[in-house]
Amino acid sequence: MRIAVLPAEVRSPQEFAPTITALAQQTQAALLISNPFATEYAKLIADAAAQSSLPIMHESRFYTLVGGLISYGPDYIELYRQAMGFVDKLLRGADPAELPVQQPTKFELVINSKAAKMLGLEVPATLLALADEVID
Repeated sequence: MRIAVLPAEVRSPQEFAPTITALAQQTQAALLISNPFATEYAKLIADAAAQSSLPIMHESRFYTLVGGLISYGPDYIELYRQAMGFVDKLLRGADPAELPVQQPTKFELVINSKAAKMLGLEVPATLLALADEVID
């Protein structure tokens, strides 16, 4: 598939713009691994990506709500519901060792069409039709 992994480490908010600009010169797109630091500066990341014309994919819909291009990941509300089911069972005396390991069962695709336009991208109609949410 000719995909190269170019890790980019950012340690301060001031490093996002130059790092994204440098990535835009080296690659055609990026995937941001979600973490609390990146989440705090999600808008800054989206703005830097738009300025550098770098499409970035995210794993949480939150990033697309603040201007990111696209996200695909677990539905966190559904995950919280599952977690609450476990809490309920534990509070009712269930043995933790007997509870099953669960994985996300619902994933959501969110596309920010406004961000796509800013990046000069045309999102295929088939992808828009598959999206759980399209932000205009």
